[in-house]
Amino acid sequence: VQLQASGGGLVQAGGSLRLVCKFSGRAITGYGIGWFRQAPGKEREFVSAISWNGRTTYQGDSVKGRFTISRDNPKNTVYLQMNSLKPEDTAVYYCAADSGDRYSGQGLSFRAVYGYWGQGTLVTVSS
Repeated sequence: VQLQASGGGLVQAGGSLRLVCKFSGRAITGYGIGWFRQAPGKEREFVSAISWNGRTTYQGDSVKGRFTISRDNPKNTVYLQMNSLKPEDTAVYYCAADSGDRYSGQGLSFRAVYGYWGQGTLVTVSS
């Protein structure tokens, strides 16, 4: 299993970006997918996740109402739409796939359930 995150860049505060996580090596069906981020000098933080069947999503408190996660299983892809971006959203964003044990909801917010990680994509929000 491999994951590749893309779509990062430089954006002004209040702007939007859409991150893309491409899953390969197996069908994405059956895997919950999460997004995490890590700012310089800080620990990796949970952002958002979507369950293996797409029926449930879970957001971190800092992004609720601004970020939306979705998945397109035929394309083996998960998206993170980020709106109303703030300078504090600046970080490297990582996507990850869980172990295939069909976690959902808050269970997907824990790093320990993820067995596969992609490289990060940098998001920089200027004030």
